[in-house]
Formats: sequence, structure tokens, C-alpha cells
Amino acid sequence: MNTKERMKAALRYQKYDRLPVIQFGYWQETLEKWRSEGHLTREESTGWADGNAVDDKISAKLGFDCGWNCFVTKTDLFPGFETKVVRRFADGTRHVQNRDGVVVIEKDGTGAIPSEVGHLLTDRKSWEEHYLPRLQFSPERVDANMLHNRTATEGYENPIGIWCGSLFGRIRDWMGIEGVSYLYADDEKLYEEIIDTVANLCYRVVEQTLSAGVKFDFAAFWEDICFKNGPLVIPDVFKLLVGPHYKKITSLLTRNGIDIISVDCDGVIDSLVPIWLENGVNTMFPIEVGVWNASIKPWREKYGKELRGVGGMNKNVFARDYAAVDAEIERLRPLVALGGYIPCPDHRIAPDAKWENVQYYCERMRETF
Repeated sequence: MNTKERMKAALRYQKYDRLPVIQFGYWQETLEKWRSEGHLTREESTGWADGNAVDDKISAKLGFDCGWNCFVTKTDLFPGFETKVVRRFADGTRHVQNRDGVVVIEKDGTGAIPSEVGHLLTDRKSWEEHYLPRLQFSPERVDANMLHNRTATEGYENPIGIWCGSLFGRIRDWMGIEGVSYLYADDEKLYEEIIDTVANLCYRVVEQTLSAGVKFDFAAFWEDICFKNGPLVIPDVFKLLVGPHYKKITSLLTRNGIDIISVDCDGVIDSLVPIWLENGVNTMFPIEVGVWNASIKPWREKYGKELRGVGGMNKNVFARDYAAVDAEIERLRPLVALGGYIPCPDHRIAPDAKWENVQYYCERMRETF
């Protein structure tokens, strides 16, 4: 079996010769450290991106079969805003308006997610002037030639996902959690209009991508609308206003033979899981181990085999030793036995990861599963 066959068999509760060994990328600082240690070339450490040729090379060196990657289309602002510095400070800190129209704090030498200090999207005027024009469908949002070139290699064995965009998470990015929360109370009509506009655009882009004639192995949404204590959106509101759009897109996917449909959402997602499931999203990713010890097991007990999962491997063991890796694999063993589940390091592999520990993990996964 090849990698895509193993992936689909595992998530469909079918027989497979072994589980695919899957990653979900690396911090840039991790790649730079591994280059300094002689494991990667400069081209590899600087040229990596999800699913590109460098990603395949690094996977091969470490022992991963592939990453959980999609062909990403333009379901977002098109074009994005010009990145520009709006204020400079004596200590080198800058306020920068990014491509989302959000003003963030930046400083050289820091790699963390920047803090937000201002948002362009605040009301109907800013929506209609700056954002609505950038969220219109056009055929150039889907590069069919690039898609065919990526999948045309003879013997291409990696699964290829179709990107379905974000139906609420990107709105939260543009407005900030405080802004989008107040909008629901202050202007519910505009709140619904923004959701409908974004979701309808995602549908059109998915429809256009499917028309390219490429056979996809799975589909993927992105949200990131939860944190360590639960969702950043009212579940009942999400169910009412966003759920039907999920259903419309997932119905289109299933009509085109795509039955593995995932959502990438960080944090404690438990109260949103049933909404996704009833609207056709059946694979939770990345199942953050985090401080709350997320696991597929309680979800499976509650929702049955309709719920699948990819993720849930505690990447922190990569900073320790082989014994820690072995213990983590043993922890995963009963979860894999449930079926419909593929372990994957919990988000990007961090700079404290030891190259030899990651290699050892990949070897042991092949031997164990």
C-alpha cells in the first residue's frame, strides 16, 4: 500500500499494512537549529512550507511518510492588504498593519504570535469599503495548472487534500475576538452578512477546485475558534449561522466522492464537535494534547465511529529521550486500536525537539502500528 491508501484505509476502518507516519510541520526555529546541527541544508531550512518539495525531503530524512497537507486555494482576502509600518518606537518595536488589516506589535528576534493592537474591520462602513471587495469570487482564486503540476508526478503516493477555507475563524482574525463578539450584539445583521459572504465564497472556490478534475483524498477546513477553556463563539449561534454553510460545502464534497472531511481547530472543541459532525465534518484535527489532555477516546465513546481523528501525539517527548518516546507510543496504542485514528505530533514540532528522537519516533511507529 502507498501512503494515501494507508491514510484512507485507517480513517475508513478498513485493513491496512501499517499506519502512515504523519507530521504537521515545524517551527522555523526548529529547522534553523537542525541546520546548525548538520541535519538540514540551508535550502531545506529556509525553503520549507507545508506540502512543498522541501517538506517531502525533510519528511524522508526524519522518517515521516508525509504531512497532513492540502492544496491551498484563495478562499481569503484577495488581494490582502499592503503590509506597512504605522508606528515605530525607540526600543525597535513596531506597530505593523498586516495583510489582514490588523495592526500588530512586531520586534526583531521574536517568533511568537504577535499581539494585536488595532483592527481595520470594525463596522459596516469598513466592511463595505475594505473587506467586501476583497471577498468576491473570481476564477483566478484557483490555480488549476499548479494543482495539476503538483499531482501529476508519476507514482505520487501522498494524500492530497482540498482546502475548504474558514467559515468563522478568519472573521475572528480580522476583527479580533472582542470585536467580533461585540458585533453580534451591536449589529446582528452585519454579523450574519459577513458570515454568509465568507462561506459563500468558500463554497464557490471549492466548487471551482473540484471542477479541475483532480481526485482528492480528503478535505480540510480551518477555524481556530477555541482556547483552553472552550469556544470563542457561542455554540448555539455557531450552529444556527455557520452550521448550514458547513452542510452545504460537505454535501458538495460527498457528491464528489470525498468522505474524509477534517477541521483544524485549536483548544477545547468539545461543545463544537457535535455541530461539525451533524454538518458533515467527521475528522477532528489536530486533537491538542495541551494542558487539557484532549483525546479521541471520549469523543468516540460519545459519538461513535462516525467521528475520526488525526493528531493527539504529545510532541513534548521529542525534547526528552527514547524512553519518553516509547511511553508516548504505548499511550497511543489503545487509541489506535479504536480505529479511525492516526496519531500525529500535536501541532508544529518545537525547537526543543531532538532530531534523533523524532527519527526514533518514526521508526517505532512503523514497527508498532
